[in-house]
Amino acid sequence: MKIALFGDIHANLEALETVLADAKDQGCESYVCLGDIVGYNANPSECLEIIREMGCPVVKGNHDEDAGGDHSLEMMNPVAAEALQWTRDQLTDEQREYLAKMRMVRQVNDFTIVHSTLDQPNIWNYVTNKFDAMSNFSYQFTQVCFHGHTHVPRVFVRGDKVYDAPSETFILEEGLKYFINAGSVGQPRDGDWRACYSIYDTDKKEISFRRLEYDIETTQKKILAAGLPDALAKRLTAGR
Repeated sequence: MKIALFGDIHANLEALETVLADAKDQGCESYVCLGDIVGYNANPSECLEIIREMGCPVVKGNHDEDAGGDHSLEMMNPVAAEALQWTRDQLTDEQREYLAKMRMVRQVNDFTIVHSTLDQPNIWNYVTNKFDAMSNFSYQFTQVCFHGHTHVPRVFVRGDKVYDAPSETFILEEGLKYFINAGSVGQPRDGDWRACYSIYDTDKKEISFRRLEYDIETTQKKILAAGLPDALAKRLTAGR
């Protein structure tokens, strides 16, 4: 069975629709969302309803938590705070309640999903190097865990030691553990603007990464038309 794993959608409807269409073309039979459905871009309600209608396993991201709550955003980056307040205003009370009640960590089939880290999922720490990954592996009880949050596709492997592997197609090896960032659908930050997601082929034990062009100009026009910060539109092109 092929499973599509995707996250950090960030209200980018065009990117999400492109990813879901490609996953269907690739023969994916199941879908898993790694959080941060909303935030930054201009279609939070539409993206959230797509995920809800799919009924797929999903975990809460930090932007989902902020959009679903009513706490102050004063300590946040001003651009992100402005986008989140705008997002709160777009969502219904029922949608925000759904976000607030999302789980932090889930096991799906034979793997685990989390938005940030397994050791402290509600603190929203970033795993950017093998040292960050080491503490996470202590809390990982399945061979594979998929996550998001950094918006950068990446693979950390624990065997005799922890090391960083390229984000390309590979086969899972017995005796090793994998902490895999599936990439960002709606706001990649690795210098490649294209939407990114992963596919797990459970029969072949194969993980692959997909990069897809989408209608980025429409996404940018929507951001500007909504009155969101210009920087949010510009950063999409740069992939940062």
